[in-house]
Parts: sequence; C-alpha cells; structure tokens
Amino acid sequence: MHYQNVRAAKFIDRPNRFIAHVELDGSVETVHVKNTGRCRELLVPGCTVYLEKGTNPNRKTAYDLIAVEKGSSLINMDAQAPNKVFAEWAAAGGFLPDVTAIHPEYAYGSSRLDFCVETEGRLHLVEVKGVTLEENGNALFPDAPTERGVKHIRELQRAAETGLDAVLFFVVQIRDIHSVAPNDATHPAFGEALREAAAHGVRVLAFDCDVTPDSLKIRREVPVIL
Repeated sequence: MHYQNVRAAKFIDRPNRFIAHVELDGSVETVHVKNTGRCRELLVPGCTVYLEKGTNPNRKTAYDLIAVEKGSSLINMDAQAPNKVFAEWAAAGGFLPDVTAIHPEYAYGSSRLDFCVETEGRLHLVEVKGVTLEENGNALFPDAPTERGVKHIRELQRAAETGLDAVLFFVVQIRDIHSVAPNDATHPAFGEALREAAAHGVRVLAFDCDVTPDSLKIRREVPVIL
C-alpha cells in the first residue's frame, strides 16, 4: 500500500489520543494521529515523524501522522494499514494460492472479524492485529489492554472447533523483527486466550513488513512465541 504527499516533521507532543503537535517547515502544526494506542515508546519529543497530506479540504487537520523513526528503525503506526496491506497481499496470493473471494468485516458469532477468505469449498476466518511495540528486536502485542482482542480470539477458537480455518494474523509494522509474542505484562488475559485458542486449532501467524515513509508491504513470516 502507498501513501501520497508524505512529509517529514518533528514530533512535539500529543495532548490526546487523536491529535499531536509537530514542527513542520518551522511552524507548529496540529495533526491527526492514525493510531489511538498509547505508542508512548514511539512518540518521543524530538523524534522524526512522517505525515500524509489529507485530501478533504474541510477536515480540521491537514495531515495524518502515519510513521515514526525509532533509532535506526522506521515504524508504520497507521492503525488502518494492517488490514489494507493484508487484503492486498491476500488478493495477490500471499496468504493462500487459490483465493476466490475476500470478504472484509465478516460477521461471525457475536463479533465482526476482519476477513473471511474463500478458497474452493472452504472458508478461512482471519483477524488481523497490527503490531508496533518492539523491544530488543522482538515485537509484543498488545501495547494496551484489549478486551475486544480477547473476544475476537474466543470467536476464532469457536470457529476452529467447528472445523473452520481460523487465523490470528499479526502484521508487524516494522522490518527485521525476530519474533512476536503476547505482551503478558500488559494484558495477561490476551496471552492466556491466545495460547488456549492455539491449543484448540487456531493458527497464529506473524509477518513483518518493508516500511518506507510512503509505503507498507508484507515481507516475510516471523516466529510467534507462545
């Protein structure tokens, strides 16, 4: 996936989950943050961030904050990007070779899962989770408690127990990650649910990404440590 009209800026602060102040061309600009997670380890005063210019002239903020530099790494932190990049990758045959249809926002049980991927005679339910938290080259999810995430895992487990292919798919929005693991220190219930689901047939996959200021592309599979 690609962004248009991307600019580099310097992060100043984040007064709430939705907006940040950055320095752009010598002036302070209020921008929309496309990730409502905490991201405290990413949005550090003085760091370099990347902004995409919006196309709607009536919106309150002219730019979206989509990526950030952390040391030598570039991290995409657009919360909408993982679903988009998975859909592109799956449509190109990256997920399964014989896909006949991809249905986003698929209602199953009491949840709406991200995708139902169809192959000849079979349904594959997929919940996508974007990962931006990195420690020493390893990725962790979530960066904040997510009861919604636990609910989705339970639905995937029920689907797997009925014979459907059920997949929790981590899109790591960083390159060269060594592994992905549940962040038990932040939300132990998520890790417990994920391990139980995996034991009952849910496939847990993780892929890192090639990241540039104006693009994101699924790259290679990385180990999931449960």
